[in-house]
Amino acid sequence: MYFVIIVITNGDFMSLFSKIKSLFKRKTKSTQKIVATPIQTTNIVEKQEYINTYTDIWQYIKPKENTQAEHILSVVSFDNWQDMDDIRKAIKNKFFIEYKHEKSLYPYIKTLVDIGLLEISSVGGKRKWKKKELSIKSHPILKSV
Repeated sequence: MYFVIIVITNGDFMSLFSKIKSLFKRKTKSTQKIVATPIQTTNIVEKQEYINTYTDIWQYIKPKENTQAEHILSVVSFDNWQDMDDIRKAIKNKFFIEYKHEKSLYPYIKTLVDIGLLEISSVGGKRKWKKKELSIKSHPILKSV
């Protein structure tokens, strides 16, 4: 922004007008002389890929110690379907605890099935359980290659 202060002493308006006109001519001449030179850039393109990560939630689930839930979750596996006799035997071998009534484990197993930690299979009137494989897909991570 330009500010022009003009002091008129003699009243010569025509010379004043020509001076103002010359100021604007200089400005336009100077803008016409500016030539934009193109800047050459190298196109370096980085190859980027997104990596999806999956987290197993079983590493975060820690039931309260010395409870039926801990006993059940520690002996039931991901691979094999196990019936109640197998679960009771595994608890006895691992924790040296024997449940007098197998009915005492059913409510805990049913709760674990209801919240989605165990899967149930009922074939031929015999129920079997195994752990569900639970993993969470996290947001993709941007990786430059």
